[in-house]
Amino acid sequence: MKYYIVIPAHNEQDLIGLTLESLISQTVLPTKIVVVNDNSTDKTEEIVLEFAQKNPFISIVNKTSDAIHMPGSKVIQAFQKGFETLDNDYDILVKIDGDLIFPSNYFETIIKHFQSDSKIGMAGGFCYIEKNGEWVLENLTDKDHIRGALKAYRKETYQQIGGLKPAMGWDTVDELLCKYYGWKIVTDTSLHVKHLKPTGANYNKTARYKQGEAFFTLGYGFWITAIASAKLAMMKKKPLLFFDYIKGFWKAKTAKTPLLVTPEQAKFIRKYRFQKMKQKLF
Repeated sequence: MKYYIVIPAHNEQDLIGLTLESLISQTVLPTKIVVVNDNSTDKTEEIVLEFAQKNPFISIVNKTSDAIHMPGSKVIQAFQKGFETLDNDYDILVKIDGDLIFPSNYFETIIKHFQSDSKIGMAGGFCYIEKNGEWVLENLTDKDHIRGALKAYRKETYQQIGGLKPAMGWDTVDELLCKYYGWKIVTDTSLHVKHLKPTGANYNKTARYKQGEAFFTLGYGFWITAIASAKLAMMKKKPLLFFDYIKGFWKAKTAKTPLLVTPEQAKFIRKYRFQKMKQKLF
């Protein structure tokens, strides 16, 4: 199976080389890698061009955008810019961040998952961060969720869910729509990916409100949002984030922010979320 990789990158001169090195060392190489240099002011472009000279399947696209890093919209707009340069001759589409180191068998294993069942629509491993000299699981989500840093989609799945939404919550809505359309999601605990820059390290207050807005645009409703907000705040060990999330939800509701899903999809999502919560309680 052919796989294409798109990497949105903003000022990643210290890390992008490590990511690309791990990709060109894969036991099954990608057919194409596109790095989207998103308004970088450092040497990101130079480093990628060095790799591209030695590896013809690597290319770079330059994008000019707002320098402010907001979760969701900025990264997916950059991803889309890279995706538009690709042809349609792929089986698996991969979106990754430019601050990861993959084990050499990562994509060989991902391909095997897709080959094992034609109904598997998404697959991924797990992000690990360094703490006190050890690599530990970056435990921000459930074990059945694939982190936004390393998403791999079957082409048919990607097309059916309508691509990726340029908004915070994109890496949750993609999985919910997968389930809505009857696709399976596989997470492989044996695949440990080193995440060199912890998630959310650069997010500001506005970005925190965006998480609550994301819960609203996913069609969660207030009670699911409240539970999800409490859980996320506790996982991040910052209980006061709960109030930022709730405020973001109400701001979005008051402003009548458009949902990322249809009313029918939102109904399915609420039902699915409540079922998951019941499973954990009982």
